[in-house]
Amino acid sequence: MNKSTHSSQPGSVISRPEAKARWNPYLVGMGIGVLSWFAFGVLDEPLGISTALSSASSVCALPVIGAEGVAHNAYWAKNPLKWNGGMLLLTGTFLGSLLSVLVSHTFRLEKVPITWQKQFGGSPAKRFVAAFFGGVIIMFGARLAGGCTSGHGISGSLQLALSSWTFFLTMFASGIVTALLLFPKRVDSSK
Repeated sequence: MNKSTHSSQPGSVISRPEAKARWNPYLVGMGIGVLSWFAFGVLDEPLGISTALSSASSVCALPVIGAEGVAHNAYWAKNPLKWNGGMLLLTGTFLGSLLSVLVSHTFRLEKVPITWQKQFGGSPAKRFVAAFFGGVIIMFGARLAGGCTSGHGISGSLQLALSSWTFFLTMFASGIVTALLLFPKRVDSSK
């Protein structure tokens, strides 16, 4: 029998370590909606994070290509590093998630997450390589699509943009397929 216990009580905590201290998804969804109103109403810009992250990457490129290389890069010339709504969202996402794990006492440093270890083994090198290339693919796709899950998925779909709905539906479909390929359902032979 599986050692994790599931209670039928609403709001009960599941005893698996990776399922501790979950936020209510309905409240989080409403919070994102209110944040979107704020972004459109006060900042006059949609929610989005990938452009801010790409702009911030110019700081990481400075030691490699120098200030002149960054200044002559077409993307960074068009999207310079600046404090705007996207940069506030990027900073707030990091600080908010840090605050969340500190308040819920679930913060831990780990080289290989439990879910990854169960499926692919405990090699930190394998995990870091997969995470790096996964991040590259995600950022390439976000820049190619002209937005990310927040830019297209939230802000664009709220505005009923066809490109955003296409992105949103494609993202969910490809996410489901990827999850099924990487984490196929296993039959428990101990039953």
